[in-house]
Amino acid sequence: MLSRNIIYYPIGWIVLISLSIVLLFSGCQPDYFPKPLGYNRLILPGHEYISLPDSMPYSFEYSKHARLLPDTSRIRENFWVEIYYPDIESNIHITYKEITSQKLLKEFLDDAYTLTSKHQIKAYAINEVISLTPDGKTAVIAELEGEVPSQFQFTITDSTRNFMRGALYFNTKVANDSLAPAIEYMKLDMMHLINTLEWKR
Repeated sequence: MLSRNIIYYPIGWIVLISLSIVLLFSGCQPDYFPKPLGYNRLILPGHEYISLPDSMPYSFEYSKHARLLPDTSRIRENFWVEIYYPDIESNIHITYKEITSQKLLKEFLDDAYTLTSKHQIKAYAINEVISLTPDGKTAVIAELEGEVPSQFQFTITDSTRNFMRGALYFNTKVANDSLAPAIEYMKLDMMHLINTLEWKR
């Protein structure tokens, strides 16, 4: 004989109870936070160097992981080169001038200062130091902080015959905070370039 104690609930009550149970258990889980925007991890090669070809009026050692390319800018001159790093999409732009008078040297130095100063709009600091190379050459080095297109620049001259300027650029829109390891890596390579520089004239 069937029991008469069975209680029948309307469909609406069953749905309401089911939803309450689901909400109760889902409320016990930790809050979900979306992951912040990230960038690909940079894998930087070791610092290994090779010598510049003999066809230049100067010589230095540059990274064997980089490509030596001719300058492609519209104002390019003889012996201007770019040292391109394909793995980190950066390059060192090298310009060279022959000094024929002290007036011309002053113009080269003024131009270099002007080019560095153009970054003041975005830079929150430009730190300039004078560095002496192992063989006695004097280089003026500028480190730029902030969201600037060029983070490291230098000029070096013998004051009588040769003048060189170098500037670091990254071909990417990634913020400089995220590029910090690559910037430090490139600074070491540029300092090695400066310290191994020799004039041939």
